[in-house]
Amino acid sequence: MPLFAFLIIGEWYFQTMSVELTVTADDRRVARFAAAAIVLTIAEAAIPSPLPGVKPGLANIVVLVVLLRHGWADAAWVSLLRVFAASLLMGQFLAPGFFLSLAGALASLATLALTVRLPSRWFGPVTHSVAAAFAHMAAQLVVARLWLVPHDGVFLLTPIFATAALCFGAINGLIAAKLLVELDQ
Repeated sequence: MPLFAFLIIGEWYFQTMSVELTVTADDRRVARFAAAAIVLTIAEAAIPSPLPGVKPGLANIVVLVVLLRHGWADAAWVSLLRVFAASLLMGQFLAPGFFLSLAGALASLATLALTVRLPSRWFGPVTHSVAAAFAHMAAQLVVARLWLVPHDGVFLLTPIFATAALCFGAINGLIAAKLLVELDQ
């Protein structure tokens, strides 16, 4: 069969099999929040850190707001889109930092899936944020130990990372709580 016959058959096949995606208002909302989280991640990358891996996690404020206003599924989309897009934009896709970030995001999302079910009377944005920050830190330390640093000495950094998780988690939770109040007005 000549090449042009393959091209004609291929063109006919793709014309009959085309799929049109519809963009919903939910998709646009997730895209806006993900864009905000990506911008915060890139801006945060420019902030010097006294210790590698200790960052404020500003994008987690956006994830927390989305979680508490729109649910876990939207928060998961925002978080994962942020990890993938920011790593692509910063040229770190599939580098060790990407996997550390992905592990932290997945652990954080799993923790948020559990903590969001706790009574909101006692558990709010700050407790969700602190729990997620601890999960993020723990996952990063485990990945670093299993893959990057083949020595248990990496766990000696736990007190430093735990202190950072507590401080930044509480601050981010307070900011998210304030944003939620502002958005409800």
